[in-house]
Amino acid sequence: MDGKHILLTGGTGGLGSGVVPIALSQGAASLTIPYVKPKEVERLQNSVSSADLERIHFVEADLMDERSVERLVNSMERVDAAIHLVGGFSMGKTHEYGYDQWQKDFQLNLGTAFLICKHSLRRMLDRGYGRIVTIGSRGAVEPGGQLAAYCASKAGVVALTRSIADETKGTNITANVVLPSVIDTPANREAMGAENADRWVKPESLGQVICFLASEAAKDLRGAVVPVYGSA
Repeated sequence: MDGKHILLTGGTGGLGSGVVPIALSQGAASLTIPYVKPKEVERLQNSVSSADLERIHFVEADLMDERSVERLVNSMERVDAAIHLVGGFSMGKTHEYGYDQWQKDFQLNLGTAFLICKHSLRRMLDRGYGRIVTIGSRGAVEPGGQLAAYCASKAGVVALTRSIADETKGTNITANVVLPSVIDTPANREAMGAENADRWVKPESLGQVICFLASEAAKDLRGAVVPVYGSA
């Protein structure tokens, strides 16, 4: 990733904590990280060195608004890689699930992925180079009960990514999707307890896979659906 300019959504979150240090250590020239709440920025600022912080550009953006996403992408010198980590987990029985919540889940998981991919791809096609990495879920291919909205929206992310991979055949642009199982983040430990956390996927482990897919080395991988399940 030496010298690459990378758009990294969700960089201030739990999974982002595993991706940001690896991208920086592999020589990324810049990381553009959108945020909503200033506290998210402060948390990340406190976890990286001052030298590394100089390579991070924080941009306030609403990833559910197309104009905001377009401004975000256009603010970059170029988009060598787009890593989309933003998403949300929810659950509930299908017959009790609110349609409003269903729509919100799709907007958060699939809608944001579409907008980031759309506008990043536009910039990549201008240069003939790019790497797109999205985050699906194990539930996208192994859906479970009370997870209809989450699994269906993440399955949509898989389909979106593979469609882009097919569209960009014959170019030096690739699109691949990673399928994590439960990720060992503070939020998941709080919500689910920590008794099984040793079997969950570590953010750093996922970060290695994600950064490989976003690198020059992954030029021959396109449309891959990569399971990262840990020992669960």
